[in-house]
Amino acid sequence: MSDQRPNILWLCTDQQRYDTIHALNNDYIRTPNIDRLVAEGVAFSHAHCQSPICTPSRASFLTGMYPSTVHGCINGNQIWADAAPLVTRTLANAGYDCGLAGKFHLSGAQGRIEPRVDDGYRVFDWSHHPADDWPERHAYIDWLKGEGHDYRQLMAEYGYIPKELHQTTWCAERAIGFMSQKRDGPWLFSFNCFDPHAPFDAPREFVDRFDVDKLPGPLFRPSDIEAQQRLSAINFQTQSTDPQEFNGKLYQAQYWAMVELIDENVGQMMTALEATGQRENTIVIFTSDHGDMTGDHGLRLKGCRFYEALVRVHLIISWPEKFQSGLRTEALVELTDLVPTLLEATDQTISDRIQGRSLWPILTGEKDPNYHHDFVRSEYYQALPKTPSYATMIRDRRYKLVNYHGHQFGELFDLERDPHEFDNCWDDPNYADIRFHLMKQNFDALAAAVDIGTPRLSGF
Repeated sequence: MSDQRPNILWLCTDQQRYDTIHALNNDYIRTPNIDRLVAEGVAFSHAHCQSPICTPSRASFLTGMYPSTVHGCINGNQIWADAAPLVTRTLANAGYDCGLAGKFHLSGAQGRIEPRVDDGYRVFDWSHHPADDWPERHAYIDWLKGEGHDYRQLMAEYGYIPKELHQTTWCAERAIGFMSQKRDGPWLFSFNCFDPHAPFDAPREFVDRFDVDKLPGPLFRPSDIEAQQRLSAINFQTQSTDPQEFNGKLYQAQYWAMVELIDENVGQMMTALEATGQRENTIVIFTSDHGDMTGDHGLRLKGCRFYEALVRVHLIISWPEKFQSGLRTEALVELTDLVPTLLEATDQTISDRIQGRSLWPILTGEKDPNYHHDFVRSEYYQALPKTPSYATMIRDRRYKLVNYHGHQFGELFDLERDPHEFDNCWDDPNYADIRFHLMKQNFDALAAAVDIGTPRLSGF
């Protein structure tokens, strides 16, 4: 009897904010292939990552546990703590053939090839980012040199990487090759491109698609400069700057251009799935590890902040044989929910240690599609070097509270009244009761997320 468990194509972009998909209310960008995924599956418009930084977020969504619980809180860490099994290892043990192309980033990869862990991947075409920064090189650079090209020379000559030579295209081609292989059992492939992470190297023709003058530009008020100065002791990769000083609209176009390149490659992978007759029995997940400020509030890149642009991510899940199609849900969900969802979809046991909650009932139409969690959380524990910063966020349907631990200030946003998070109500006496309630709720959630260790054997 043939194995009817679903294949899994897990598309994870790097640093892509939630509002970069045409079908999900961005009228400026063209993403027809991702739009098709939205039409064929379930789009979660209020999905949140568990850290605004790469390693802790990836540690979280690969284990179904919070970064602090799984000992994966910082970028640049020496080793992966291996405090919980990765879902890819669990599925490999269950007979899945697993492959990866692109980024992994469960441990530091600056100046070295990231050490392999017990990840479950048979194929591991590692490419942390596209540049040639490692003496040992990496899979993408090896391929690029085999094609007779040098990354730095291409950037020096063109200022970008041509589409056919781009790391995103290479990742997609590796995915297509893997998916096309003959095998008896199911497979999982992780497409982990570096886009749309800076530096922006999208082909020029993709940038030129945008009329820069007609773009909305970053969300910004002059008061943002003062607000960010108050947070100057809190780690971030950039200082707040008026977007006019760095041409915020062009910055936006360059960022969106990379998303359009991603979309084109999503189309190539979906075409391959259909051509090989595997689309109906393949779960496709499209998400990102976290977002990018792209000029909002005068900030670029990432750091210890919890604006929606950083912690809210796109999440689209499609499986034609089982899941609903064309559903858009505003349920509050976390990326921790992906692991129990995949385990349930593949008939695996969901460990009591897993802190996420399976999305299966929403995906299959078994429950109210607009409710999943009462609140979502995100963490930052010294995730980037330089300034030690510790902060946690809790967000319910209306309010978001950010506690910068060790400081006498924080942030409280009324998202119903102020969806773009301009007005900090932390010190507003009218919000004192709400602030207290959210702080207690956050404290209780932190206590409940503690990993209490190995199973109990006795009463003593």
